[in-house]
Amino acid sequence: MTRIHPLDRVLIAQIAAGEVIERPASALKELLENSIDAGAKHIEINLLDGGISKIEVIDDGIGIHSEDLPLALTPHATSKINHLDDLQSVSSLGFRGEALASMASVATVTIITRESHAPHGYRVQCRAGNMSEIIPAARAIGTTIVINELFSETPARRKFLKTANTEFAHCDEVVKRMALSHPEIEFRLTHQGKSLRHWPITNHLLRIKAIFGEEFMTSALSVDEFAGQASLQGWISRPTFSSSNRESQYIFINGRFVRDKLISHALRQAYQDVLHHQRFPVVVLFIECPFDLVDVNVHPAKTEVRFREPQAIHQLVFHGLSKTLDKTSPSQSSVMTATYLGNGESPVMQNRLSIDPPRFELGGIDYVTDRSLAPSMFESNVLSQQLDQVINPVQPFPLGFAIAQLHGIYVLSQSENGLIVVDMHAAHERILYEKLKLALKNQVIQKQQLLIPVTFRVDPVALNLVQENQSLLNQVGFDLTVAGPDVLALRSIPVLLAKGDLEQIARDLINELTQYGSARLLDEKHNELLSTFACHGAVRANRQLTITEMNALLRDMEHIDRTDQCNHGRPTWRHITLSEIDQWFLRGQ
Repeated sequence: MTRIHPLDRVLIAQIAAGEVIERPASALKELLENSIDAGAKHIEINLLDGGISKIEVIDDGIGIHSEDLPLALTPHATSKINHLDDLQSVSSLGFRGEALASMASVATVTIITRESHAPHGYRVQCRAGNMSEIIPAARAIGTTIVINELFSETPARRKFLKTANTEFAHCDEVVKRMALSHPEIEFRLTHQGKSLRHWPITNHLLRIKAIFGEEFMTSALSVDEFAGQASLQGWISRPTFSSSNRESQYIFINGRFVRDKLISHALRQAYQDVLHHQRFPVVVLFIECPFDLVDVNVHPAKTEVRFREPQAIHQLVFHGLSKTLDKTSPSQSSVMTATYLGNGESPVMQNRLSIDPPRFELGGIDYVTDRSLAPSMFESNVLSQQLDQVINPVQPFPLGFAIAQLHGIYVLSQSENGLIVVDMHAAHERILYEKLKLALKNQVIQKQQLLIPVTFRVDPVALNLVQENQSLLNQVGFDLTVAGPDVLALRSIPVLLAKGDLEQIARDLINELTQYGSARLLDEKHNELLSTFACHGAVRANRQLTITEMNALLRDMEHIDRTDQCNHGRPTWRHITLSEIDQWFLRGQ
């Protein structure tokens, strides 16, 4: 080993470049941040070979003073901070002052810039730390920066780059992130001389639509939440519109794209019981908070942040998304509502045949059913529902009224402008789950005594667990007792689960006790157990339902949150419009 010696300044810069400039997309990100900080309203990006051969960024920002050009290419020189205290409240995207110098140590960097008061522009070039003379150049107000042959000075690093198409995809993603957070700026992107992206100045909603397309916007839910000095706004996908990875999750803190574990955890929690665990929601979220409440100087690439009050931010995201997802029920959907009058008359449906809704009598007066008349299947307070219908004789019914059952699996319902198809098991599963959560939260789980106890054999471990946790089991609505040396008897069960597979539900409960202990039943993960109960308690395929029971299901779906999808994230219903059906049969053509 040689003696200790200082490193050459160019080598130092090349080593430092590895922290900031990982690939062409990293360099492009730094250049775009500088353009945005300079107040640019129009930014043009030109790439060759995915940015490996050339990255050119042209903006109409304020430009760089000619005397500052040498400093722009000097390590840790910046106009954006002056004191250590400035790091407590960084308001600009760039601020560290090492990006351009790092690029100039591993590539050829050319800067052409002009300020508003300057008679002309100026040009400078730097390669491997060697800076050229600053000379006059023709340029409108703004700055052009060109990076040629990235990593040409460090061939070993260049070998780690992927194909031009792959590197371009990373660059394209960087531009997309910038465009999402800054709709007030026009972005143009060309690759190999071909124009690929053009996003003109607009607002957040139209920019998101332009980038994600109509399909996302159709399924998107608007988020608008405030807590203290922080706000959360944006759009999230319904659980039925999801992705196989997290790449479609865009989180911005004060306009800066970040990958934050705290926010990702809040996202997962909000979607945990409406989305399959292997799927991920598509989200575009903007968090705004005072600059001094977030530390952006955590990572050289500035994609990680640290919050002064992390729990408050977590709660903001979790509660904001949870409240928004509560709207995923037919009553909140875009389906046209079918309104029926209290006297039993159906509305005119564009001169089409209509079906009379089911009725009930109260005090000798004939009324249209509002909600469940089948408490044996869907727990309901019939009297209060009937009285509610009397008080409110005109009721909207987004899911219409049942007309048939298909293959013992689907409920068919006529709505005002089409056909509703409901997966009865998936829908009932969600209804039971939401009711169980509410009952456990309010500690009002009603039990149903079984006329004939359900008995089944278990091993000694399970037998002992049940004996040790009698009071806890009663608290969640189960009466399980020992009926023999290896036999348990289920004597009562929550009313909501009374029509389910009772033995299987009891075994699920015992399995939870065996694997996780008693704490699992009442801790924050008890929702997973309730979801399992709901699945086994829900009405099964080939169960023949009466029209009254089908309508009870529809009414519950309209009145309970999150019924657009089951506990696993599958859709519970679909709407087919009359115009779609007319097209099938070429009507009106």
